[in-house]
Amino acid sequence: LVNIAYLKGSKAEVDFILVMLKRLTLTGSTLRIQSSARKAEIAQALKERVWPLIEAGRIKPVIHAVFALEKAADAQAMMEEGMHIGKIVLEVPA
Repeated sequence: LVNIAYLKGSKAEVDFILVMLKRLTLTGSTLRIQSSARKAEIAQALKERVWPLIEAGRIKPVIHAVFALEKAADAQAMMEEGMHIGKIVLEVPA
């Protein structure tokens, strides 16, 4: 589990038994103090090393819920409850 940024503050309640059962490793970082050049290097490394794994399906986001765009208020309410694990997705019609 890699923790890079927060949408709603840095405090969270974690059930560590789940971390242990899944044998997860927790790590975190912030890019705030990095220079723009260093951030660009990190972005390039992600593009070269991580993006191919995502494209190959070896790294997948955890999707908690999917909402139609007209249900955006429901999606926002779910996010504000803070009980979700994973992404809350809005489907935009083509």
